[in-house]
Amino acid sequence: MSNKKGRINIVYSTNPDYNYEYAQETTPETLSPEKQNLKVVLDTKQRAGKTVTLIQGFIGSEEDLKELAKLLKNKCGVGGSVKDGQILIQGAFKEKILAILHDNHYRAR
Repeated sequence: MSNKKGRINIVYSTNPDYNYEYAQETTPETLSPEKQNLKVVLDTKQRAGKTVTLIQGFIGSEEDLKELAKLLKNKCGVGGSVKDGQILIQGAFKEKILAILHDNHYRAR
């Protein structure tokens, strides 16, 4: 039996030869670094007073976002994660991350 969750515009059909249309999952195409408009901010909300650096505004695939996060974590020598399309770097590294992004030709502020 096929997956019924992705069906479009149909609830049920009695026609045994009917082919259901399924929603196509598309991955967004990653923009080049020059076209990215990233925003780097420091944040302490809901983190028990600990400061993290957030990188927001990345447009592209999840794999490319994780690759950028890995680069930033390695250059800063700290941990971090990728959640909800943003990169979280542990600690206050705003200036260092801005320098790394500019060196890699990203537009960041």
